[in-house]
Amino acid sequence: MPLDPGAQKVIDLIKEVGRPPYETVGHLEARRLYLDARRALQPDPVPVGEMRDLSAPGPAGPMAVRLYRARAAKAGEAQPALVYFHGGGWVIGSLESHDGVCRELANRVDCTVLSVDYRLAPEHKFPAAVVDCIAATEWVWENAATLGVDRERLAVGGDSAGGNLAAVVALHARDRGTPKLKFQLLIYPACDMGMTHGSIAEFAQQLPLTRSTMKWFIDLYLRGSADVADWKASPLKAGDLKKLPPAYVLTAGYDPLRDEGEAYAAALIHGFLNMGKFIPETADALAALGPALKRGLG
Repeated sequence: MPLDPGAQKVIDLIKEVGRPPYETVGHLEARRLYLDARRALQPDPVPVGEMRDLSAPGPAGPMAVRLYRARAAKAGEAQPALVYFHGGGWVIGSLESHDGVCRELANRVDCTVLSVDYRLAPEHKFPAAVVDCIAATEWVWENAATLGVDRERLAVGGDSAGGNLAAVVALHARDRGTPKLKFQLLIYPACDMGMTHGSIAEFAQQLPLTRSTMKWFIDLYLRGSADVADWKASPLKAGDLKKLPPAYVLTAGYDPLRDEGEAYAAALIHGFLNMGKFIPETADALAALGPALKRGLG
């Protein structure tokens, strides 16, 4: 299958503007470049019924959580909810970079999305992001009535690094017994820190995520090589994937993360999502995600 024309246009644009590889500019400048790119690539934000910034208690202090309520939500109605973890290699990305995606999901699913501003590496190494995402999900579960959500219809999801975190949160919740999650939405998830899957070599130079950028992300995120085998970093290495909530796993054909995402999906039985201004098929992906999540949340 040839590369999608819209995706090729994004790659050509990255080359045209001369965006340097993230690993050559340092993590602070990479965050700025990533946010600028998301603003340029995302369509104009769609209106939602409500958006407000909240604060949740976290292991290292308060965490920012942004709530999006669907445009069609009825007053006083307890909505199904998706706790969302943004992508960005555990190093870049923010509530702002994924604002458009969260708005779209809230409206398409008719649910409440709660986007989590978890701690980033290298300032906060693994497992800081994991424990933040677990704490945020538990906070939503425990405060569902106040937040106006139905905790019996609670899902976790995310893209790339966020998909990794969502998978780990689901595993932790299963082992702990709560929260009782209804669904997992895993969008081109990173599932194995070993970087040994075939698609990583096949698409080693494929923009926007090259193998060298992936290695840079992982090296900044993990404390050392021993963390690669920890299922909280590499959910594909979890010994038992039984009794997890149903999952919808989305992979991309020219993505270095493709094979590990497909391997994780198989064991249960990359970032075009916010480039919709240039890749019309993003709407198709969101259209597929919406019904799957809606069914999962029942």
